[in-house]
Amino acid sequence: MLVFTGDGKGKTTAAMGLAARAAGRGHRVLAIQFIKSPQRSYGEQIALQKLGVEIVQTGAGFTWTKTPEEHREALRQGWALARERILRGKEKLIILDEINNALAIDRFPIDDVLPLQEVLETISRRPQGMHLVLTGRDAHPDIVAAAPCDGNEGGQALLRRRRNGRHGIEL
Repeated sequence: MLVFTGDGKGKTTAAMGLAARAAGRGHRVLAIQFIKSPQRSYGEQIALQKLGVEIVQTGAGFTWTKTPEEHREALRQGWALARERILRGKEKLIILDEINNALAIDRFPIDDVLPLQEVLETISRRPQGMHLVLTGRDAHPDIVAAAPCDGNEGGQALLRRRRNGRHGIEL
């Protein structure tokens, strides 16, 4: 599992780069975007679909653009999809784009529609060999602690520790 978090840009871009790499190696890839709305199209969506990557926008957009009820329902549906697909285990790589932002929402309650403990439990129950990438600012400390690599560790350090890169992830 990788967690791409922190200030600045590049978290989604890095995750989508991994999606392209994994798809290039013939792996099944799913990207679920928790904040972006299906009412719009996005460059990464267009590009990755051409590579055979399934990319789904489940969000309602920025938190100030819709009612809390609309956002809560979007988060509930997005998490239900993510949980089901992780536990089903057919994809080699699943990207939960901007889930960290979603988990950090404090404008309205989300614990009943996107429960942190259930997210952590689902992460721990993912099938062996499945890779998860969680992106977004303000990652919860428990999410970061669950990841053997938080996205800030240099690639060379990872390769030294692992000795061999994994096809579709580092290679």
